[in-house]
Amino acid sequence: MAKRDINPWLKQALELGPTLAFFLVYLRLKDGSFVIAGTEYSGFILATLIFIPILLAAMGALWALTGALSRMQVFTAFMVIFFGGLTAWFNDERFFMMKTTIVYGLFAAILVTGLVLKKSWLEWVMGEALPMRHEGWMLLTRRLAAMFALLAVANEIVWRTQSEELWVKIETFAFPAALFLFLWLQIASLQRYMIEPEGKAEG
Repeated sequence: MAKRDINPWLKQALELGPTLAFFLVYLRLKDGSFVIAGTEYSGFILATLIFIPILLAAMGALWALTGALSRMQVFTAFMVIFFGGLTAWFNDERFFMMKTTIVYGLFAAILVTGLVLKKSWLEWVMGEALPMRHEGWMLLTRRLAAMFALLAVANEIVWRTQSEELWVKIETFAFPAALFLFLWLQIASLQRYMIEPEGKAEG
């Protein structure tokens, strides 16, 4: 299926909506206790189970509208389903909380592996969308690997030392905001490595 462009606001809603939906569902259910098939579950675990089909529906809609899903989206969805399933199976919310550490940690490890091989996997994934010289991609890769590692450590500290509700708020808002701000600052600082389109350069 050929990749198609859609309204950017709709794309953002499909990408970010499931996480916001999880947060809202959690706020509604967090103080409750629910019995399903004879097993008692907390509001957090029930919110996690509700989150999975919402995420899959949003990804299905995004794929149907654009004809493509990024490798990161597919990987994240797999991790959500896998650790969400473990959370429900063992009736233990810690599995879902650890998911964030593992996702960020794996992203850091993948980028570091590329650096060891003197390659930038970021350039391979995003090179067409963001034309930049190889030196810029290597620098961005090093910085982003460090950022992912920092987020992984931060998640471990938060879920092990803070309340469940605070973790949900940080997971929903603080981590994505920190990553977005970091990437925005990096793009701004790497302007000297950017490659201008030929038409613009000639003009």
